[in-house]
Amino acid sequence: MVPPLPDSGAGLLHPLVVAASRGALPEWAKARENRRRHMARVSALLGEWANARGEAPQEVMRWMAAGHLHDALRDEDQEVLRGKLAPPFQGLPGKVLHGPGVAQRLREEGVEDEELLHAIAFHTLGSPAFGPLGMALYAADFLEPGRILREEWRSELRRRAPEDLEGVVREILSARIRYLVGEMRPLHPETVAFWNRLSEGETWASASEI
Repeated sequence: MVPPLPDSGAGLLHPLVVAASRGALPEWAKARENRRRHMARVSALLGEWANARGEAPQEVMRWMAAGHLHDALRDEDQEVLRGKLAPPFQGLPGKVLHGPGVAQRLREEGVEDEELLHAIAFHTLGSPAFGPLGMALYAADFLEPGRILREEWRSELRRRAPEDLEGVVREILSARIRYLVGEMRPLHPETVAFWNRLSEGETWASASEI
């Protein structure tokens, strides 16, 4: 078993988190090879950003672990996931269930790092309760270099992220909301609350402005 290490603020890093920071997934992971390559790229990007921000080594490990873990159940059967989740998550669309599923399994294994668990659970929807780790995972999942659509734009956001993480996340979320609205698709309340948090300080738009 990998020995636990101190984290940046609360006790010890759980062995599963330490192992994940090094690329070793839990035995219950359900992720195909292409998915694992995506997770590795997200982890590497998070490690790069954390180091550029001057984070402590233990914090770098947490960020890299989040990258490897966030999609650990992405290829699990969606209805199997739904049946195992607590009621607040059971009504989510199938493609969103894997984040809460991973967070729940980690919690069952004894992981008590609530910031890490929340970041993983909400990495697809976003959350107004995100700390820096949640913000970074949300951005890195979208910006990892394997995603080639609008490559120059994504590359510029990757460059800016360490010093302007909130601004980068705001730009990503704005683009996603515009796309969903353009497709006449609903916005989850958590995503709307996330946008409202990122827009704090702006004046409320009125119907006359539209």
